[in-house]
Amino acid sequence: MSKPPAEIRRQLTRLRVVAITDAVLLVFLVTAALRDAEGVIDVLGPLHGAGFLLQLYLVARGAGERWWGWWFPAAVLLTAGPPGALFGDMRVRRQLAAHDG
Repeated sequence: MSKPPAEIRRQLTRLRVVAITDAVLLVFLVTAALRDAEGVIDVLGPLHGAGFLLQLYLVARGAGERWWGWWFPAAVLLTAGPPGALFGDMRVRRQLAAHDG
């Protein structure tokens, strides 16, 4: 990890905010899909897609900077975003805490 741990934590916080927002959007999107609310789906679908791509960008950038491994983008990709992002966030924060203490 070439960046100071505080900067990595700030990046993880940004990722966490995006992941939680995207998870909320996903819940509303699935609910709208179950209710056949086409108009809502037309709005929430692209927003969720943008959130997913932003999560992928953030974790791929971190992997490219060697803040964490490429397992993190893979986890986000395989879990469709929020679950992998939040799992990875917790894992990296634990590693940082172990490194600090």
